[in-house]
Amino acid sequence: MAPDLALPDEARGAIENIGEADIVVGVPSFNNARTIPHVIRAIQAGLARYFSRFSAVIINSDGGSCDGTPEAALAATFDLSRLLILSTPLAAVHRLSFPYHGVPGKGSAFRLVFQMTRALRAKACVVVDADLRSITPEWIDSLLRPVLHADHDFVAPWYHRHKYDGTITNSIVYPLTRSLYGKRIRQPIGGDFGLSPRLVERYLTRSDWETDVARFGIDIWMTTVAVAENFRTCQSFLGAKLHDARDPAADLSEMLRQVTGSVFGLMEEYQSVWGPVSGSAPVDLYGFPHDVGLDPIAVNVDRMIEAFRAGCEHLDEIWSLALQADVLKAVHDLASRHLVLDDELWMRIIFDFACAWRRHRLERAHLLRSLTPLYLARTASFVMETREMFAAEVEQRIEALCITTEEMKPYLLARWRGGDAAIRFPPRAAAHAQTSDRMEVLP
Repeated sequence: MAPDLALPDEARGAIENIGEADIVVGVPSFNNARTIPHVIRAIQAGLARYFSRFSAVIINSDGGSCDGTPEAALAATFDLSRLLILSTPLAAVHRLSFPYHGVPGKGSAFRLVFQMTRALRAKACVVVDADLRSITPEWIDSLLRPVLHADHDFVAPWYHRHKYDGTITNSIVYPLTRSLYGKRIRQPIGGDFGLSPRLVERYLTRSDWETDVARFGIDIWMTTVAVAENFRTCQSFLGAKLHDARDPAADLSEMLRQVTGSVFGLMEEYQSVWGPVSGSAPVDLYGFPHDVGLDPIAVNVDRMIEAFRAGCEHLDEIWSLALQADVLKAVHDLASRHLVLDDELWMRIIFDFACAWRRHRLERAHLLRSLTPLYLARTASFVMETREMFAAEVEQRIEALCITTEEMKPYLLARWRGGDAAIRFPPRAAAHAQTSDRMEVLP
């Protein structure tokens, strides 16, 4: 069991003053003064419209913002008379803002929210990102209702995103976690979740709060613990996710390292759970999915390709620790021709890195950072392939990647268990990997 991190004095004082609350909504932040007022107002409106008979607390857990984020959160108000609600809320919603303690990162912010949820004996907890521009009052209903009225422990978001937003999710985390644990949770690192007190308590008893879980790894950690330990899980449709998105070619090496490191670490912990799993099953989805407008995202393909080719020149030694010889050769072949990194080769790269992470404990950080150029190569290849596709067609491509990942799981299992290094692709994958000279050239 993890030792409890002491709550800030302000938080303890707030608990003594409030006593108990039915609902806790947490908003982790760091320099989000521009967007957090909208987020707080949407939460207030959602609580008033849909949960007027419940007492609630909104907690801004801040990581030391220097742009006035806590002040902006506390100052944000919404005129409830504009909602035309039929019942007056029984109690005012408390708005609090505290700095969190511990390792800097989103996970430490969540830890404070979870501690407050336990201390206030809340019946449900919701966490949402502070940089959201598309959050509406309905999000609060969608994330809370399955917990309060349908006995679910974990509510994952399901929303539409631009086809080049969430590329780490689409190319690594969703296919991999789906094939490992057999559950089709579309946004396992979505950032906006509903949680039962039972699951919150489980999170707080964990001993890995001082690891990368405290940073970018928190979302996949929360999802995986819920799924692997058989908590009741569902998804809720939230519409569009519009936030401060970044070009996939931007410097995200540290985020990629923390997310993949968390995934691989959880693979090691839960290997007895995912080893026997074959295929995948849908997860309950609440709400009415519909098409929405999305902001365009500019993608610098040339920059990604340049980073990949630089990796081929300088990272051969570290890549050779992770990749099978024929995979490494296929990677170098890509640098000398039009870049088309197909699904089978890409997932073999990810599987090889997962197994290398397990074997080479001293080189883990270097291994995961060296994955960045390969991830950028896959992203560039995907962008070139899907440039003229509509959203539904892109989703079909991601589904195809997931199916390929599930079909290749025997390869992962054999390598993970220390099988023969000469294990080959499944027959369909081998045909693609060994005939790279016949790969389609995309414009």
